[in-house]
Amino acid sequence: MHGPITDQTPRRFADPLPARADVVVIGGGIMGVMTAWHLRAQGLSVVVCEKGRVAGEQSSRNWGWIRQQGRDAAELPIMIEAAAMWPGLSAAAGVDLGYRRTGVMYIARTEAQRAGHEAFLRLARGHDLDTKMLTADQVRARLPGAGDWPGGILGGMITESDGRAEPWVTVPALAAALQGQGGTIREDCAVRCLDIAAGRVAGVVTEAGRIACDAVVLAGGSWSSLFLRNHGVSLPQLSVISTAAQTVPMGAGPEVAASDGALAFRRRLDGGFTIAPGNAHEFCLGPDAFRHVRAFLPELRKDPFGALYRLTSPKDFPDAWGTPRRWSAEARSPFEAMRVLAPRPHMKTLAVVQDLFAKAFPTLGRPKIRHAWAGMIDTLPDVVPVVDHIAALPGLVVATGLSGHGFGIAPGLGRVVADMVTGRPVGHDLSRFRFGRFSDGSRIEGGPTL
Repeated sequence: MHGPITDQTPRRFADPLPARADVVVIGGGIMGVMTAWHLRAQGLSVVVCEKGRVAGEQSSRNWGWIRQQGRDAAELPIMIEAAAMWPGLSAAAGVDLGYRRTGVMYIARTEAQRAGHEAFLRLARGHDLDTKMLTADQVRARLPGAGDWPGGILGGMITESDGRAEPWVTVPALAAALQGQGGTIREDCAVRCLDIAAGRVAGVVTEAGRIACDAVVLAGGSWSSLFLRNHGVSLPQLSVISTAAQTVPMGAGPEVAASDGALAFRRRLDGGFTIAPGNAHEFCLGPDAFRHVRAFLPELRKDPFGALYRLTSPKDFPDAWGTPRRWSAEARSPFEAMRVLAPRPHMKTLAVVQDLFAKAFPTLGRPKIRHAWAGMIDTLPDVVPVVDHIAALPGLVVATGLSGHGFGIAPGLGRVVADMVTGRPVGHDLSRFRFGRFSDGSRIEGGPTL
């Protein structure tokens, strides 16, 4: 497989559903799989229910970066923990996940970018990271074949201990290893709703039947807000589409993953690159967009996504006008209407990226695209996740809103969520990620944009 998983990908995980489990995890992306991985390591019986395909959405559509660099201050300690886990995951999965520690570099073309890098450097030093500032010449030394860089190069920042992996290989391989350890995974198995008894979670109702359980973890990515709304819980989560592409194999070039804000790229195991338009994303407008516009205004005014606005969300998308917001356990849910969320890539933006790459690396030339795709990023107003118990629904833990930063951090954050479920000390301050921050009058602080 050379690209993201789709609804045409053959079903791989079809375990029979048990009548009961200790924990049910909703969502077969990397967050759900890694949470189940750590729950199983604690000896709990765990079922992962995926409405479509494991890693079919953003977990196989991201850039494949594994970075500590540029993280929010509250995310960074968990990401450092995750970074320490990544080197051992290939052996644990029994598959080469493509993990390579090649560094992640941010290229500064403006003084504002350089100032942002210096601000993160101060945070990095407090955690003994190997992050360092680079001169323009040092940046070019890490970019073999670089020419007259579009917009110029003032300098940069690099964290050598950061790396990359192949998303569409990684997540299914980890899921298969979890299955081999006794975890249950079922694709084409949408969880329609929670089963509530005596005021707390007593199980889930899936399209294939009920599973009794003591706890549920919602790791539903872009679908989490819709799932919660059916239970009367409001989460300001919006639909942001990110486009990327795989090039054909190319000649010798940089091994470091890098971005200058307009152009992002990383080397792939097949000799090509994954390329993307840096911070440029598409923003879909729908009922939730208007409902939560006040929460998002501070960030939208800064336009952190370089947004291209779609006046409507496509049919059956989470925030489409025709998508139901309420349904019963007996009714077919929106999760069954859209098995794999696969937005249309923005080819005009990719053409600009191809041109920028050609100018940046004239010896490599304009890259030919083998495959283009887009993914839906589950974005929250402050660009960091919700990782919390839901007081209104005792027994439910939510881990969502990873805002495009989830692939790298999921091994560590999965451990955190597993310990939240079992009542063990999590070892990190999670107050930044509390669910109530959007309703308790707290000032919403902006987070990272890469």
